[in-house]
Amino acid sequence: MKWQAVFFDFDGVILDSVHAKTEAFAQMFRPFGTDIEQAVVTYHLAHGGISRFEKFRHYYTHFLNIPVSEDRLQELGEEFSELVLTKILQSPFIAGAEATLVMLNVEKIPAYVVSGTPSGELEFIVERRGLTKFFREVHGSPRFKEEILLDVIGRNGFEPARCIFLGDAMSDYKAAHIVGLKFLGIVSEQTPFPFPPGTPVSSVVQCNFEDF
Repeated sequence: MKWQAVFFDFDGVILDSVHAKTEAFAQMFRPFGTDIEQAVVTYHLAHGGISRFEKFRHYYTHFLNIPVSEDRLQELGEEFSELVLTKILQSPFIAGAEATLVMLNVEKIPAYVVSGTPSGELEFIVERRGLTKFFREVHGSPRFKEEILLDVIGRNGFEPARCIFLGDAMSDYKAAHIVGLKFLGIVSEQTPFPFPPGTPVSSVVQCNFEDF
């Protein structure tokens, strides 16, 4: 079967950049003590693919018991971006990702990014890394992933069962399941295995999806 479209999360699927965000969260919450820092890192790793703003809201509300305004969330988001942007731009590709993007481009199979990273920042990273030519569209927060998938599939008349989503987090799995896409989990030894038993997974972004 030839896929009608392939959807990718970005951090941990295209670029090996999850560690950059983990370090940034740890640095931002280190002044609150070791226990808070560890709780923040643990939550971040267990909730991949969720908007940083939702994570900040959770950290302040549940870990610090401090009210957080929308203005403060924006300030935190800007601080976070400054900490991670340079590191992300320098991050290596996940094994197989670059070859897969080239293959899809040659086969004229449209590829899309669906990420929890803010859209403007994500578009900047994709452009700076020279990846724009590989993606028909690049989408990030504040929209939820299932909302983005439904929008793209609806506008293009794709059949969900003939599309696949490659992701490294439960938010990716859940979005694919809600919309009816096939799913491949990208896993590594450094991060917890987040998916239900029986989920197809790979440590390499595959060039051949014929087994699905």
